Amino acid sequence: MAGYVIIDIEITDEALFAEFAEKIVGIVEAQGGRYLVRGGAAEGITGGWTPGRVVVQEFDSLDAARGFVESEAYKELEDIRLRSMNTRMIIVEGV
Repeated sequence: MAGYVIIDIEITDEALFAEFAEKIVGIVEAQGGRYLVRGGAAEGITGGWTPGRVVVQEFDSLDAARGFVESEAYKELEDIRLRSMNTRMIIVEGV
């Protein structure tokens, strides 16, 4: 079953975020992932959730999704990520 990384992003530094965004695409692809959603219009419907920039990445399995998040390449971008955005992230198994 596929594994998904779902991220709700609040950008706090546009210039620094642009640097992160440029680098993360190659890391996702190198880990076997692909983008299903990458910051399109999002509308909260119920529950009081007002999402910012929503990202959904698909991987071949839950282990592959976890491997991406735990990869050294992803961890190398942690400083830029923490300085450019606030995030809420989950990993979920697909059907």
